[in-house]
Amino acid sequence: MQRVSLTELAKQLNLSPSTVSRALADHSEVSEATKARVRKLAQELNYQPNQLAAALRRGRSNTLGVLVPHITGHFFPQVVNGIATEASKAGFTVMICQSNEDAAQEKKNIELLRHNQVEGIMVSLANTTQDISHFEELRQQGVPLVFFDRVVEDFRGANVSAVVLDDHAGAYQVVQHLIEQGCRRIAHFSGPLHMSIHKNRHQGYRDALRDHGLPLDEQLIVFCEQSQAGGTEAMQRLLRELPTPPDAVFASNDLAAVGAMRVIQAAGLRVPQDVAVAGFSNETFTTLTEPNLTSVDQGCETMGISAVRLLQQMLQHTAEHRQPQPRNVVLKPQLLVRESSLRKPRN
Repeated sequence: MQRVSLTELAKQLNLSPSTVSRALADHSEVSEATKARVRKLAQELNYQPNQLAAALRRGRSNTLGVLVPHITGHFFPQVVNGIATEASKAGFTVMICQSNEDAAQEKKNIELLRHNQVEGIMVSLANTTQDISHFEELRQQGVPLVFFDRVVEDFRGANVSAVVLDDHAGAYQVVQHLIEQGCRRIAHFSGPLHMSIHKNRHQGYRDALRDHGLPLDEQLIVFCEQSQAGGTEAMQRLLRELPTPPDAVFASNDLAAVGAMRVIQAAGLRVPQDVAVAGFSNETFTTLTEPNLTSVDQGCETMGISAVRLLQQMLQHTAEHRQPQPRNVVLKPQLLVRESSLRKPRN
């Protein structure tokens, strides 16, 4: 059924669109008889007002844009849930797009969100994004922008804020735990270092080795796709090429850690007795693997809630004609020790 417009209502009633609009809004300047005629026909034709158009006439769309790399797994759905819940409390709706880890699709999504007049955008980068011109345009246009999890490093502006996890601290905690469990040859499966999350986790790995007096062996560092297939291939390569295999693996992602674990077990080695394994993100499946996977919880919903609150503050400053105050919120990671890395009895 075709949607009836306000103009069509006005035509059938032989009234001006502005009179119909005021009648539907119960304006005092419109007579009760006219209001009754308008309401009767609107009900008969099942007229539904265009809320977006009305909001834009008031200078507000009450819609926030959200752009994520994907909505699979545990992390991003939980962040989006936090965003949607907090936005709803504040009277906003959210428009959600996913880039599928594709920089070109990310740019198209930004254009779509701008076309739909969202009041601000919360975004986590695709892992292929290196050209940030589309974000530069948003910044220059004054569109409030909050990055979360995956951010453009050193990207500054009055309308740019970020919510991130302390990835360095999370990685450091993992490696320190593995060292405390007696591991000395700790491999690291890293994602691309142009992404802040992998860069910081990689640095946390290196710093933990240094601070605990362990040598850095570049042969134990593998840059791979952060997926189960990527972890499988990386682990197969280490077992095939190294004369002495690692006694632990720290992957920058839980899927890569699971890939590594399966290769280790298929080779007749024990987890954690021969090779301890730890991941990052605390995906739901980490408690379903055998053994359960040690990981780092990222506070997903807290990240989403914090992103909305930052955006609200920026919008409030703009509404009051004040310069928005950019802020960076850094969340604390939580190491969740499970059987895949636990070589010594718990205290």
